[in-house]
Amino acid sequence: MAGKREMESDRLAVLAGEASAEAAVQAAAAAPELEASLAVPTDLTAAAFFDVDNTMMMGASIFHFARGLAARKYFSSSDLAGFVWQQLKFRVGGREDPASVKASREQALSFVAGRSVAELVSLGEEIYDELMADRIWKGTQALAQMHLDAGQRVWLVTATPVELAQIIARRLGLTGALGTVSESVDGVYTGRLVGDLLHGKAKAQAVRSLAAKEGLDLRRCTAYSDSSNDVPMLSVVGTAVAVNPDSQLREIARRKGWEIRDFRTGRKAAKIGVPSVLGAGALAGAVAATLAYRRRVK
Repeated sequence: MAGKREMESDRLAVLAGEASAEAAVQAAAAAPELEASLAVPTDLTAAAFFDVDNTMMMGASIFHFARGLAARKYFSSSDLAGFVWQQLKFRVGGREDPASVKASREQALSFVAGRSVAELVSLGEEIYDELMADRIWKGTQALAQMHLDAGQRVWLVTATPVELAQIIARRLGLTGALGTVSESVDGVYTGRLVGDLLHGKAKAQAVRSLAAKEGLDLRRCTAYSDSSNDVPMLSVVGTAVAVNPDSQLREIARRKGWEIRDFRTGRKAAKIGVPSVLGAGALAGAVAATLAYRRRVK
């Protein structure tokens, strides 16, 4: 039974990775001005891959997105509280249980079922400005810029919905993004995923698939992440860097000789820099703010 579950998990990871890579290539082809803005790439076989949550951005992008949707009455404050509880169950303690990750992400995606893709993309643009733009780690952004300046393409790789990931990448001037692909029919979300979340093995598969499509030499590529859950992705490239690492990834990085970059300092680190954890206080504060908003508009 366990073997069958593992085989099914691997199958869904491959499907998710391939779907994410295809979506990333299509998005890049539809926005040639992004490539043009980087001038002619001087290195076509090397690229950099960045995780988003707690690596490029403080906290979880999907949670910031959920907060923005709740403020717009897309779902109730009790729904948001339930989402927070799901986050806390696998975040507190620095552990991410795949089943809990899947349940919480699918719960978030179910909130947009029946909504148009165009509508959610437009909202994503607004919510990025409101809740995400000032949460970008400047140090990580500088690392991404270093690769761009070297003529390399830079991709985000995240479990967050691919449309939101692409917004973040575009706002940061990056090449594109690999993210979780949500099923849509005639431009409307069904509330289901294509394959599985882009998490763990699926991220590694997405990177491999993109490399095959884009002619990248993975031995010349670099990957960045904060979480031990991304060891599969970090292991498929030639250079792996642990950014704001959780305790397990820090130990793995030391053992493997991977570079470690930590941009969390002082009081800020104590508040939002717990390795791979959103932080109960920040989550509770967000829920309280949403509840207060609800009371004001009633």
